[in-house]
Amino acid sequence: MRAGRGNFRHRMRYPWIGTQSVCVRIIAMEHTGIDELDELEQIAAAGGSGLEARILCRVECGTRQLPVHAFCLGNRDPCAPAIGIFGGVHGLERIGAQVAITFLQSILSRLRWDTTLQSQLERLRLVFVPVVNPGGMWRRTRANPNGVDLMRNAPLDAVGKPPFLIGGHRLGPHLPWYRGSAAAAPEVESAAVCRLVEEELLSHRFSIAVDCHSGFGVSDRIWFPYAHTVQPIPHLAEMHALLEILDQTHSHHRYVFEPQSRQYLAHGDLWDHLYLHSLGHGDRMFLPLTLEMGSWLWVKKNPRQLFSRHGIFNPLIEHRRQRVLRRHLAWLDFMTRAASGYALWLPAGGAREQHRLQAMGRWYGAAAR
Repeated sequence: MRAGRGNFRHRMRYPWIGTQSVCVRIIAMEHTGIDELDELEQIAAAGGSGLEARILCRVECGTRQLPVHAFCLGNRDPCAPAIGIFGGVHGLERIGAQVAITFLQSILSRLRWDTTLQSQLERLRLVFVPVVNPGGMWRRTRANPNGVDLMRNAPLDAVGKPPFLIGGHRLGPHLPWYRGSAAAAPEVESAAVCRLVEEELLSHRFSIAVDCHSGFGVSDRIWFPYAHTVQPIPHLAEMHALLEILDQTHSHHRYVFEPQSRQYLAHGDLWDHLYLHSLGHGDRMFLPLTLEMGSWLWVKKNPRQLFSRHGIFNPLIEHRRQRVLRRHLAWLDFMTRAASGYALWLPAGGAREQHRLQAMGRWYGAAAR
């Protein structure tokens, strides 16, 4: 919805929306040759509906400079909860970016008529970075144009023994899962995400991050920290309480909800780094999650995808892609509602300890209690 007379009453009712910002108006349409980036350019250029659009950084990719777009909606008050949706951290995993973009488009479309959503955004901050790694998407690589895996780029070493290469290494950018040089500054994309999380999520009393990936196993998984150690996180009880309301709300969901360390350890995990940073923010609570879509199931159903680099990480048949989008959009809608109503399900007192004990038994074994 473009700014104009028809939006005046809407802005009066929802003062946090404001008018379309200058930074949105001056964005020129860039045809990048990447469908996902072109969609984001169109969203940014259209603006309206209270959308705050900005470019976090630009990534050099040969002679090109590709933008990392961010979009924000809703209540800026630090007392309001916030949720961030991220995608495209790995350039080959385009379905993650498509899930984030489709959810953003759904939100913007519904804002024209959905009074329930309008009321929700009076109490909630929504943040989107659908394509974190545009250079990798352009080059059709997991890593960014410098050969660095952005999900191994944080200054954090694993406690234990990660799997060789997969867990992150410093052998050089010619091999996948390269962390970058120990002496180098974080990659511009990693630094931009950290700044945004600090400004838009950690500034709120309660926040959630959802990072959309694909490529592991035949099951869809929801991972939470830690990835760098098998030790449980301080907010283990809250993660278990979140799983409980997911089970109660969507009793037949197919997600495996677990700490990432149950599958493998990794150096330099960006969300571990940001979660540890959030622990120094006093009474602020930050719960980062990773949606890991099980792409091996798509390969199992269509073995020819093995002969395509993109086929290993993305559903290539259109009806399967549509099914993936429908399934995960429902979960993202659940997550925004969970963030909005966090005060009603977060455990406290004896209930919190009970959730912690149940989580220890579920994910770490009775001996770990």
